[in-house]
Amino acid sequence: MASSEEQTLETAPDVGELTPPNRTLMGPGPSDVNPRVLRAMSTPLVGHLDPSFIEIMNDVQDLLRYTFRTDNQWTIPVSGTGSASMEAAIGNVVEPGDTMLVPTNGYFGGRMASMAERAGGTVVTVDAPWGEPLDPDDVANALAEHDPDVFGFIHAETSTGVVQPDVPELTAAAHDHDALVIADTVTSLGGVELRVDEWGIDVAYSGPQKCLSCPPGASPLTLSDDAMEKVLGRDTDPRSWYLDLSLLEGYWGSDRSYHHTAPITNVYAIREALRLVAEEGIEARWERHRELAGALKAGMEGMGLEMNAPEAYWLPSLNAVRVPDGVDDGDICADLLERYDLEIASGLGDLTGEIFRIGCMGHSARPENVLLVVTALGDSLEVHGADVDPDAGVAACRRALRSL
Repeated sequence: MASSEEQTLETAPDVGELTPPNRTLMGPGPSDVNPRVLRAMSTPLVGHLDPSFIEIMNDVQDLLRYTFRTDNQWTIPVSGTGSASMEAAIGNVVEPGDTMLVPTNGYFGGRMASMAERAGGTVVTVDAPWGEPLDPDDVANALAEHDPDVFGFIHAETSTGVVQPDVPELTAAAHDHDALVIADTVTSLGGVELRVDEWGIDVAYSGPQKCLSCPPGASPLTLSDDAMEKVLGRDTDPRSWYLDLSLLEGYWGSDRSYHHTAPITNVYAIREALRLVAEEGIEARWERHRELAGALKAGMEGMGLEMNAPEAYWLPSLNAVRVPDGVDDGDICADLLERYDLEIASGLGDLTGEIFRIGCMGHSARPENVLLVVTALGDSLEVHGADVDPDAGVAACRRALRSL
């Protein structure tokens, strides 16, 4: 009798047709994808050095510059998810022996710290509670105390629903200490006001699957001339060959020389997603996100729920809503998936079990989706015994939507 291993080798696995559920994606990402982007991904494959693909690469770079609000020559989509873009930024700019100042006010500040340490840097922190932005005075004091080579901050903290105000003040303070500034714009690019050049940001990275509503796989990154000068003048090679920007410069720069096989269909996708941004207009897109998230916020508050972030630094693209007493956030998220095919998410890190994270991003930021979230969440909370008024929430959301 053949062994179980031999049977496995001899018998083809019986795998059925791919039929994922048709969800409405209103969590922290990915967001719903525009049909135009999906169609772009189904177009014919060409080689990654084909002259026609090089034209596509040029288009993507121009569109990314528009969306980032930058003239940076070195603006590309990194082949990988947003974490690859993040690691490319930190792993190239931070050298062994460098000091990087990172925030402690959310989950992704911790990830910055981890990547900087792996790059050989020394990490120092500027502290703020989870759910609050960095205070410019605290940043200035930390810069004076530690004199870092690099300062990183999270523009839109996905774990807390907080947007960082006063960005030009932070970058000016960093530049006074000759520190390069790295900004995490994963949940803000294409959905929340972001002006890389005007605000003095040296390096910004993002992910395509949030406000750009593009499947993950080609992730935006932009570097100033000063940042690239540091990258190209390193004494040691970055620890990652794949994400070495001095090598990628040969592929995305003027030479277009081989480095790796680009994820061609993902580049098609981000090109089309960025075309949608340009057609809408970046400032109009920022306003759409603010208005529709405002209607979502009105619905949450109308039913008796509390936002995690005050109005002054509320993040429209990622709404952190406090979990009411008497319910389990995981049960609610599972119920919404089962009964409504609706995805929202629970909290991360210090806010695990304390908040719902509700996205309002890109193609998902539509009136019908906002109303669905308010209606479904109110219903689920009521079924699970929470002290909420679902009808009042829906009414408040409808009023806000009618005013747009």
